[in-house]
Amino acid sequence: MDKIIILALGLALIAFIAWWFFGKHDVAAANAQVNANQQSVDIEVKGGYSPERVVLKKGIPATLNFKRTDSSNCLDHVVFSDFGINQKLPQGKVEQIKIDTSKPGEYDWECSMNMFHGKVIVK
Repeated sequence: MDKIIILALGLALIAFIAWWFFGKHDVAAANAQVNANQQSVDIEVKGGYSPERVVLKKGIPATLNFKRTDSSNCLDHVVFSDFGINQKLPQGKVEQIKIDTSKPGEYDWECSMNMFHGKVIVK
């Protein structure tokens, strides 16, 4: 009987891990707020990025405002490899990052350890 319980718990744990890494999860998305020919989005950095997906309008200067409240070392930098940006995110402060919106496309960002990700979509 003990072996059956241990086997059931093991299978449940394997199923949870598979769901966690490979399952589809809801992704928070936000459209930029456009004011006076400028657009911006506030992104909270706490156990990941929220929102993870940001939609910007092509040709309008854009700023992403990252506010890190998480003490994890993994989230102390944000990297936009397509734009050559590797920006430190001080805890408890808003760090503004300018994004080039001259070309439409999808541009990924990640933490310094490549564990947490986000995406900028320029339309």
